[in-house]
Amino acid sequence: MLSWILTLAVFAALGRADVSIFTDGAGGLSAGWEDWSWGSTLDYASTAIAGRSALSVNSTAYSAFSAYSETVFGTSYAGLRFDVAGSAPDVSISLSSTADSDSSESIALSALSKDVNPTSFTTVTINFQDLPDGTVLTNDTWNRITFQGGANGAVYWLDNIVLLSEIVVTPTFFSAEPLLGNIVAVTSQGAVDFSTVSVNLNGETVPTTLLTTYTPPDTPSKSITYFQLSKSFETGTVLITAGNTTCNYTLPKLEYAALTLGNTKPISSDIYGVNFPADANYIDTLGITLSRWGGNAVTAYNYEGEFTNAGNDWYFENRISSPTFEPWHDMVKGAGSKSIVTVPALDWVAKDDTSYSYPKSLYPDQAGFDPYNPDAGDGAWPNGTQFGTAPPQTNVYKEWNVTNQIAWLNFMSIKPDIITVDNEIEIASSTHEDMHPAPMDYDEELSRVLSTANAAKNTLPDVLVAAPSTCAWWYYWTSVVGYTDNAAHDNIDFLPWFLTQMKDAESTYGKRLLDYLDIHYYFGADTSGTDAATQALKLRMTRSLWDPSYIDESYIGTSVPPQWHQPNPNAVWLIPRMQALIEQNYPGTKLSVSEWSAPDNDVTGGLVTADALGIFGAFGLDAATYWGQPAITDGPALAYWLYRGAGVPFGSSSVQVTLSQNNTDTLGVYASSTDSKNVALVIINKDTQPLALDVANLPTGEYTLKHFGGNAGLAKWVTTVDLSTTDYLVVPAWTAVFLGQS
Repeated sequence: MLSWILTLAVFAALGRADVSIFTDGAGGLSAGWEDWSWGSTLDYASTAIAGRSALSVNSTAYSAFSAYSETVFGTSYAGLRFDVAGSAPDVSISLSSTADSDSSESIALSALSKDVNPTSFTTVTINFQDLPDGTVLTNDTWNRITFQGGANGAVYWLDNIVLLSEIVVTPTFFSAEPLLGNIVAVTSQGAVDFSTVSVNLNGETVPTTLLTTYTPPDTPSKSITYFQLSKSFETGTVLITAGNTTCNYTLPKLEYAALTLGNTKPISSDIYGVNFPADANYIDTLGITLSRWGGNAVTAYNYEGEFTNAGNDWYFENRISSPTFEPWHDMVKGAGSKSIVTVPALDWVAKDDTSYSYPKSLYPDQAGFDPYNPDAGDGAWPNGTQFGTAPPQTNVYKEWNVTNQIAWLNFMSIKPDIITVDNEIEIASSTHEDMHPAPMDYDEELSRVLSTANAAKNTLPDVLVAAPSTCAWWYYWTSVVGYTDNAAHDNIDFLPWFLTQMKDAESTYGKRLLDYLDIHYYFGADTSGTDAATQALKLRMTRSLWDPSYIDESYIGTSVPPQWHQPNPNAVWLIPRMQALIEQNYPGTKLSVSEWSAPDNDVTGGLVTADALGIFGAFGLDAATYWGQPAITDGPALAYWLYRGAGVPFGSSSVQVTLSQNNTDTLGVYASSTDSKNVALVIINKDTQPLALDVANLPTGEYTLKHFGGNAGLAKWVTTVDLSTTDYLVVPAWTAVFLGQS
């Protein structure tokens, strides 16, 4: 390894040249490169596009053209350039290391260029220091480059594939925005000339002072430079010039918010949770407080061998768990996060890492088969309906019971803080039809919860139990069996019935067996579009978490099945509704939402997540974990960073905020304090225009400023500002801002 590092240093000192991987007319890969492709037909001398002798690639589903370098190139090159042609080919590019089997994130060709066409070549460059998601290529022993097709394969042509020794960064001003009382935030790239920055407010040129420049460590291609104006913003127009970039904004009339600093209630630190955080750096950077081991696959988890089964998520196949539990759990606890761990509660777990339930050799007439393992089927008829009957479970599984549950809990090197009783077992007849084909009714689900909870409490007296981890709104109120199941239980909806049964069980067993009513919640509205109306819908649907007047813009708002008996049935009203059910049926039980997510990983997804985290704190949710693990630079992850990152977290007590207008569709304001001091404020502008806010009772002084969104996009920024006034605070469009007293 030392000799390799010295070699890199020598090359860096001498100046590294570009490396050609494939050149027009070469008829094959360059010397030192090998073809490691799979499932693809390649022609290294195709002249189908513009008469150029190029490489044609025809890949079947998930197959690839892959070039292996006989020497490691690591991260000593600046980027990758290639010419490509094709009819919107579904292709992703990634780097990998054969030394340690590491792989980079896959980059969709569509994220690199919208100009790829079937009649001419388009030149595409991947800057390793500025990937499309804003991250950099991590340091590793990269020696393989792969162009992989999607589920339907891909047909395309490549030419002039080159590793670049240098990418010249053009100095560019991206945006300049008014922020807070008298700050201009200028986002740029490269060696721009900041002397060209000028600000005109309502026709008057306002002198500025350069305060500081910040470059986020995980988005180093962009930096943000803060300028302070000699006067405060006011209603009117502001014109900001930076180089050849001119930004013109209308500063609106004031909206009003008031903080009641003496009116506080605790915020549970457990609301800032995520499913399966990957490593300690992720937990530390985003301030993750609760880490969940959950999801459909863990229903079949077998700790003796680290086996699990994908269920109907992927052809009912056994496999090695990823991550493996013990190292992951030790990492989570070592990083300072609490853990919430799912304990299997059905009768079977995976017996190995190779078996699958519906082999084509036994069930040839199936709707689909695994493209990587053509013998593994999906357990459905060609019309998509499930078989409804299961093969012998022993083909794929081994028996699992209370004794096994206890053995696993005892085996754990570090004990969990919370356990959940399996995962969405009310729909096991669908997700795990091969394991549990019979529909699960009220009584069976209760029996499995009681059995598992009692075993866990007897084994680990301090562990907390969360159940029933119900998947969605429909199953809060009924079972897969349907109306007859409700009718058989005095027409009582499922969750109220479940809570009363768990209360009765406390007397029977002599101890509380339910500490958290645990549910999963995914917004019901269709947010698949990219138009302005859909974006606005995404940003207002967080009202379903708390607002009794918000009629859900989904099937919930238009349909009430006869077996449901809840008040205000077209409003989700999630947190207050569930808290009321708890108070009525089993007081003292906490409320957790162990699966939820925002609809996108873009700026709107970040704003939705930030709004939801604020709501969780303001309305007293006890625990929550995001599904699954948003990339550290994605919008939802930035929302966690906003509340918890950069060493300045949101406070431990929620401060009451009163808004002068009913504008929660476009504005979220959340305040906190710690020990009756150190006020923190989060403002989320969900509108497409800047807002101006007068915040009464917000102390002046020095604050840590964190923000993301606006014209700067998915990038996170942090600095320190002196807040000398709070009566005209500007927040740019689609921006989330954190202010925390230093």
